[in-house]
Amino acid sequence: MPDVGGIAGDRLKSFIERIERLEEEKRVLAEDIKEVYAEAKGTGFDTKIIRQIIRIRKRDQDELDEEESLLKVYMRALGMLPEAGPQAAAAE
Repeated sequence: MPDVGGIAGDRLKSFIERIERLEEEKRVLAEDIKEVYAEAKGTGFDTKIIRQIIRIRKRDQDELDEEESLLKVYMRALGMLPEAGPQAAAAE
């Protein structure tokens, strides 16, 4: 393909074709993942919880620890957890 307006046609076509192949692979992978969730559900697992676990496993441990600590503080402030005593405060 010739250059048109300073754009290398062959190079552009190569990018587009690569993206199209990757998009097809992504579609196939998404279908495979959907099938695994269906299989898990069929054996009695809660797929909502599985999805949540997968999200958690992707995250940084320090970020998770900080979020858990804040969640406990907020829940205590709302009376949803008992007040932290000296032993509980030392554990956190």
